[in-house]
Amino acid sequence: PSVASAPAATSILKRQKQLRRKNVRFDQVTVYYFARRQGFTSVPSQGGSSLGMAPRHNSVRRYTLCEFAQEQEVNHREILREHLKEEKLHAKKMKLTKNGTVESEEADGLTLEDVSDDDIDVENVEVDDYFFLQPLPTKRRRALLRASGVHRIDAEEKQELRAIRLSREECGCDCRLYCDPEACACSQAGIKCQ
Repeated sequence: PSVASAPAATSILKRQKQLRRKNVRFDQVTVYYFARRQGFTSVPSQGGSSLGMAPRHNSVRRYTLCEFAQEQEVNHREILREHLKEEKLHAKKMKLTKNGTVESEEADGLTLEDVSDDDIDVENVEVDDYFFLQPLPTKRRRALLRASGVHRIDAEEKQELRAIRLSREECGCDCRLYCDPEACACSQAGIKCQ
């Protein structure tokens, strides 16, 4: 073949410049909202029912990155406000009961409504530094389920969750000094002796 018909070779440097021009840009956040249901898929550290979500979303919302950041800031401040109110309520109850050593009818009657918003200073707390994924007490999880329309909470989950938590406490085998594969629970399960 003649030299004129051969394809022109492109420089490696030119190819690198072309690749650098391609960027990935994110401009939108899509949030899917699900109704709350009893979970059956997670194991809370304490108590009965777990929280889950419906199999299909019930609404969708699209945000720009800036709108989403603002929405998250508002939501996190509200969560923080509620948490600080709960802490303030607990502190008031502890003060009235002398750290839980004395019974107090006044302490028993206190609710979150008794904590004034003026007592809560959310503005001076850095929201991004605050930890939001905190475990919810059993009563709060049950209240959330009821508020979401779950009328009957399956009581069997409580026993199943307790059994799972207990099984997680007991791991390994009873081998001492040497492993007897016929008596070793680890070996029988196909894992290295623990």
